[in-house]
Amino acid sequence: MVERQAPARVPADTFWERTKEKAADYWALTKPGIWMLMLIATAATMLAAAKLSLSLPVFLLTLLGTAMAAGGANTLNCYVDRDIDAIMERTRKRPLPAGRLQPRQALLFGISLLVGSWVVLFWGVNGWAAAAALGGALFYVFIYTLWLKRSTPQNIVIGGAAGAVPPLIGWAAATGHYSWIAFALFGVIFLWTPPHFWALALYRNEDYRRAGVPMMPVVAGVRSTKRQMLLYTVALVALSVGLYWLGLGSWIYLAGTLGLGLYYLYLMVKAQRDDSEAMARRLFRFSIQYLGLFYILIALG
Repeated sequence: MVERQAPARVPADTFWERTKEKAADYWALTKPGIWMLMLIATAATMLAAAKLSLSLPVFLLTLLGTAMAAGGANTLNCYVDRDIDAIMERTRKRPLPAGRLQPRQALLFGISLLVGSWVVLFWGVNGWAAAAALGGALFYVFIYTLWLKRSTPQNIVIGGAAGAVPPLIGWAAATGHYSWIAFALFGVIFLWTPPHFWALALYRNEDYRRAGVPMMPVVAGVRSTKRQMLLYTVALVALSVGLYWLGLGSWIYLAGTLGLGLYYLYLMVKAQRDDSEAMARRLFRFSIQYLGLFYILIALG
């Protein structure tokens, strides 16, 4: 899940304009394109778990706490990665490498969001939801960002566990506990993450090479990466469709998930012989659409 970068701005002249630009920079640190997709997964899981018995305050507080946790983790990711962000074309206009915010500002902002998330979820929802959100955020910062990202091509595979926690948050918020269904939905995002992120890495390969980040296409090459993407997609589709026979969703879910999965597999098979940037971008865009539509189907039941 990757956010779009805002174009460079002309310096503002008035206090109000400077304030709006500063707020926009803090907002950009949270990578809203990432956590908005996480909110869809969280909301859909809550609706699937509780149906109409979920109270509106709990629903809204869960979404707020999840957004704060993800935003805080992403902000700290920007703080840690500001050196390589300055090298990569995709990220060099972010607030820290562009010099629009100072590292200390990002550090304090990220920590504040994580603390605020814990308060909102622990006191407003329950401890299980708070633990899942904070655990995912800390895993993303300390395990993925500080350790895995720069040390192994399996970085996004293992680190993907951090982005897969929304179903655990949503299920715990709605029921007060975790369940095998919640962990299965966790598995869906976990399996979805490598082919999603490696599609981005395929057409940003030189960016990662220049920054010294051992993404799979840099280390293993395009062919090997695409084969692994296909295997993960097969597993993803099998798990997604298989959840129907384990009691999740209706025929609408089954038909929708089967259609999404078959089209994703079609694109992935086609990509095995198509090394164009356009194909990689198409895979990346559809992976986002796949996950969003999948969780909408979960919500519809």
